[in-house]
Amino acid sequence: MNTRFSSLVTIKKNAMEKSERVVQNANKDLDSAKKALENAYTSLNSMASPQSGTMAQLLANRTLFNSQRHQITHNQEWINYSSSQLETAQKELKSAMIEYEKFKYLELEEIKKILKKQKIEEAKELDEIALMTYKQKNN
Repeated sequence: MNTRFSSLVTIKKNAMEKSERVVQNANKDLDSAKKALENAYTSLNSMASPQSGTMAQLLANRTLFNSQRHQITHNQEWINYSSSQLETAQKELKSAMIEYEKFKYLELEEIKKILKKQKIEEAKELDEIALMTYKQKNN
């Protein structure tokens, strides 16, 4: 049954579904960031410190360690950014869900009013028919 709120309900539902997809993507992005950070830590822990060698080898190894530490820092920033994006997406989803539920409720109330009005009209018609048949039987 279509009401004046039906199109709004559809629009709000689409907006809510879009927000759900954004939250899912933000979750995937956060998971990727966490895995990248975990991999960076694993890689750093697997690197062995040289015990002997030339100065060039020691400097090259130090550069590798610094690069890995920079990668860890970058991944931590990525996690922070992804977390904030996820929080924002969740807030938008909550707001979209509230809007959807609000218009869905209004649509249901409108349907109840229409059904009540139809029942009253039907009862009036049945009363008229009963009255007409009663008069015909008495005449």
